[in-house]
Amino acid sequence: MAESITVTNNRTGETREILIEHGGIAASEFAKVVPGVWFYDPGFMSTAMAESAITYIDGDAGILRYRGYPIEQLAERSTFLEVAYLLLYGELPTAEQFERWKKDVTYHTYIHENVRKRFLEGFNYDAHPMGMLVSAIAALSTYYKEAKDLADPDVLNKQIVRLIAKMPTLAAAAHRFSVGMPFVYPDNALGYAQNFLSMMWKVAEPRYEPDPVLARALDLLFILHADHEQNCGTTAMRVVASSHADPYSATAAATAALYGPRHGGANEAVLKMLSRIGHVDNVPSYIEAVKRHEVMLEGFGHRVYKNFDPRAKIIKQTADAVFEVTGKNPLLDIALKLEEVALADDYFVSRKLYPNVDFYSGLIYQAMGFPTEMFTVLFAIPRTAGWLSHYKELLAQDSKIARPRQLYVGPEKRDYVAMDARG
Repeated sequence: MAESITVTNNRTGETREILIEHGGIAASEFAKVVPGVWFYDPGFMSTAMAESAITYIDGDAGILRYRGYPIEQLAERSTFLEVAYLLLYGELPTAEQFERWKKDVTYHTYIHENVRKRFLEGFNYDAHPMGMLVSAIAALSTYYKEAKDLADPDVLNKQIVRLIAKMPTLAAAAHRFSVGMPFVYPDNALGYAQNFLSMMWKVAEPRYEPDPVLARALDLLFILHADHEQNCGTTAMRVVASSHADPYSATAAATAALYGPRHGGANEAVLKMLSRIGHVDNVPSYIEAVKRHEVMLEGFGHRVYKNFDPRAKIIKQTADAVFEVTGKNPLLDIALKLEEVALADDYFVSRKLYPNVDFYSGLIYQAMGFPTEMFTVLFAIPRTAGWLSHYKELLAQDSKIARPRQLYVGPEKRDYVAMDARG
């Protein structure tokens, strides 16, 4: 028997039964009973704004799946490019499909020389890499004018390939410019993560050979960050895409949302917190200050997960392998002690405040040599695959243009008052 709810409008006495489908009810059916009354839900805390077959999250159980595949299996057995294909096209690729996909992405890693020479190099010397990235992505729409033809699947697919291929190039270029280093061209004999590391760190050697452990760790982090359902950046992507803006403009909007510290800056906040704590001996007093609401416990808890973030468990294991190569991050002991003390305290356990993906990712990035201003850029590179998956899905659904309602709380009608008569 189908599940349902019954809604009664006490003003009219009308009653209607509304079916519960996929865990939700249709607002259009609710509106038939109470027309002109809107759900007031700041932050979409209880409102589903999309139907999606891409990512499944059960926050209470700590489950994350891409297209049905558990994140743990993908992290252990897959690569980022394979996961990107899965997100975009719905299935894991065959060997033949993957080779074609990898070749296509590799072919499009270069950026137009004018993007680098006239655009990126036009920024101020101390420009933030994330601000440069947002602007550069949007600028690409002026180089690929056919991108506005959303009705042609081949044209759309080419823009998707271009964006995934060029994001590491743009990201590395932004970093190199911000530190006064010359631009490094892509080395298409390298894999996706290896190529990015080459463009970041190459100096004068004929070929940069990234450490395989660090390259695998970065690829793994890319997998874990590839998609995460209807977060702020993805919602921005879908809202802009609903106007049928081209993929570059919509991706720039999603990247701009990620630029906000409440969305993409959590791992940087963790490092700042650990630096403030300063020593493992200071952890107990910091925990007590958190309980008194004097300071924040960064990297614990999540808007969606009310259990362990499954990505955090995977990252913690990855951290051990990275630190064997780079040497232990001096903040790691503080982080481990903080986790130990917090998870032994009922104050945090009863509130289901467990470490999330950002608690350890910043430590890994810092150990690998990335400056903190690049952390959000590192988030944007893999998330582009997820954003574009939602972009494709929205177009296939022929979704209406986003246009939420509001509850007006301003003044009633007022008559105009001449300036000399205003008190």
